[in-house]
Formats: sequence, C-alpha cells, structure tokens
Amino acid sequence: MSEFSTFLPGILTAYSILFVAALSPGPSVLMLIGIATEQGRMPALTATLGIAIGSVSINILTMLGVGFVLSQFTWAMDILRIFGGAYLLYLAYGAFKKSYSPPPPLKWSHSSARSLAACFIKGYLLQVTNPKAIIFWLAIASVGAVDDADTGIKVIFVIGSFMISFLCHGLWATTMSSPPIRLFYNKTRRWVELLLGSFFTFSALKLVMSLA
Repeated sequence: MSEFSTFLPGILTAYSILFVAALSPGPSVLMLIGIATEQGRMPALTATLGIAIGSVSINILTMLGVGFVLSQFTWAMDILRIFGGAYLLYLAYGAFKKSYSPPPPLKWSHSSARSLAACFIKGYLLQVTNPKAIIFWLAIASVGAVDDADTGIKVIFVIGSFMISFLCHGLWATTMSSPPIRLFYNKTRRWVELLLGSFFTFSALKLVMSLA
C-alpha cells in the first residue's frame, strides 16, 4: 500500500490529462459521432471499445519502451504518419460518398456480428495509427511515472486508463446515438457527412504534412 501511495499522485495527474484528452473532440470522437448517428448505440460503443483497447495497446507498448524507440527513429514515425493519414483519407472518402449519395433514411435495426467487428476494427485502427497518440502516451508515462513500479501497480494503471478512455468516448457514443440526435442526422445527414469528410481530410493532410 505504501508503494502504491508513492505513485498515486503521478497516476492521478496522468488520469486527469487522459480524461480531458478523451473528452476533447478529435478524429476518434468525430468517427464515433458518425457511427453513432448512422448506425446506432451498439456499433458506436463497439467502436469505443476498439478505441479504448487501441489506447491501452499504445500504453503497454510505451511502458515496454517501444513508444520511446519509435519516437527516436524518424523514419518509423513517418511510416506511421503515412498509414494514419491514409486511414483518415479512407474515412473521409466514406463520409464524402454518403454526403453526395446519401442512402435512404436510417431505421433502428439489429447490428450483425460482422458489422460490429468492423466498427471495433475501425476504432482500433484509428487509435493505433495515430502517431500523436504515441507522443501523448510518452508524455503520460513521464507524468504517471510507473516505470519503476511493480507489475501490480502497472496493471492498475493500465486498467484505469482503459476505463477512462472507454467511459469518456462512450459518453460521446451514447449521447450521439440518442433518438433525437439520430432524427436530426437523418434530416441533415448530407451536411453532417460533408463536415465529417472535411475534418478527416484536414486531419490527414495535417498529419502527412508533418512528415520530417
């Protein structure tokens, strides 16, 4: 217990930073908005799970030192930026396609296992191909300072990080999949998808232009 109390201030500081970051609008949140308004709550929460597990994956790799190694090799980060930018452009293409050729108005329907799996993969890939997430977790690791802690404390830190990411992103997923929001989306979906596509394109170009 005394050892845990030693690391507690740093862990709480890291959690507070993660909490603000997870609630702040960004590519992950915008993707969740698109899934929630178009497909509903369960697909959005499934994508949220993918985002949270992707975040934890980077967290674990950072504690293992992989994140630090990647940040030291410019070419590795550049490759990650290219993959991340390409994936964002793929999301932008899907949004623009729905904007210019909107499908019929959506109805509440049961999501298949295949569609849920696709949502999970979409959320996971968006998170792990984001080089900013690696830099973010390097900063979190320095603040959280659990590198010298025993395995139990590290496990607690990882579980807490997962819960914060899932709950914060899940709040977006739950809110944006509510019936009034989905009704509004059905009426304005062309413009919503156009905005989402524009944001994904802007994020992709910004990411690629940051190549060293």
